[in-house]
Amino acid sequence: MQFYTLFMHSSGASGIIQVYEWRFASMIDLKQITKRYGAVEAVSGLSFRAPEGQIVGLLGQNGAGKTTTLNILTGYLPPTSGQVLVNGMDMLTQARDCKRLIGYLPEKPPLYDEMTVQAYLRFVCELKEVQRRAIADHVEEIMQTCGLMDVRGRLIGHLSKGYRQRVGIAQALCGNPPVLVLDEPTVGLDPRQVVEIRALIRELGSKHTVIFSSHLLPEIQQLCQRVIILHKGKLVREADMSDLTDTGDVLRLRASIALGEKQLLPSLHSLPCVRRVKALPSASTKVSEVLIECTRDSDPDPQTQLFRLLCGLDAPIRMLMPERDTLEEAFLRVTAEDPSTQTQIG
Repeated sequence: MQFYTLFMHSSGASGIIQVYEWRFASMIDLKQITKRYGAVEAVSGLSFRAPEGQIVGLLGQNGAGKTTTLNILTGYLPPTSGQVLVNGMDMLTQARDCKRLIGYLPEKPPLYDEMTVQAYLRFVCELKEVQRRAIADHVEEIMQTCGLMDVRGRLIGHLSKGYRQRVGIAQALCGNPPVLVLDEPTVGLDPRQVVEIRALIRELGSKHTVIFSSHLLPEIQQLCQRVIILHKGKLVREADMSDLTDTGDVLRLRASIALGEKQLLPSLHSLPCVRRVKALPSASTKVSEVLIECTRDSDPDPQTQLFRLLCGLDAPIRMLMPERDTLEEAFLRVTAEDPSTQTQIG
């Protein structure tokens, strides 16, 4: 379990400072959320959860309902039906308490170009009711975390896109919320800025529950422990990353073998466990690079069959490693199927 503290203004004439500590196991629960705009159903029957201390990726094509979902999750939009729970509290009936637990970076950060970075973050802290005497230290810590110390006195309007994105993340951290919701945090950044923002998100994930949307599959695969895939406003898959990229009853082995393709490929096809063999580009005609698809539950196991075969051929194995699906392959497979037939995975 983790603890997070929110600092509030002094309470009443007594001057007692209110300090809230939050203990949680699953910070966010969406239950059967639907959002309609007239006859258009942007989100339909959506249910998922964001566990404590994980980075959760929200994935989907353009128009899949990602931004609408995040707007509902953060209380910016009300759902047509369904329920959003934050640390067990209902977003509709306990909106103020719920929103204190969430820091939100929308796709277009809510920045004031005429303010300096430091002044803006102090302003956001005041809006979030951070205890006044704690603001200076809190802002200093946030600027250090987000790499903003060198531009603390500069006008936001004069900052590069990368630094503006950092300021957007910094404002989401004001008040030390246990949940961070980031909508396309690396969109429009150059490659170096993308790497820097990803590193920052990874660091924040060690202290916060992070939910972020992206259409960049490698980004989700690098950062997330859990993935939620939306397709046409519906949940088509919710799973841990390791489960999502699992190849099921097929074992894929990538191998580098010191034997020419003409002799090796027919021999591999002769193994009872082998379903398919794909030759990959190789720098030498004496070494074959192959991708072998095997039946996982073969007896003996595929690796044993392969070793026995290659020993008989006097063909040394230079490299052998299992290969999982990429997130791209998993995403295309899942979204190609009928969403109504999908099973949600907890």
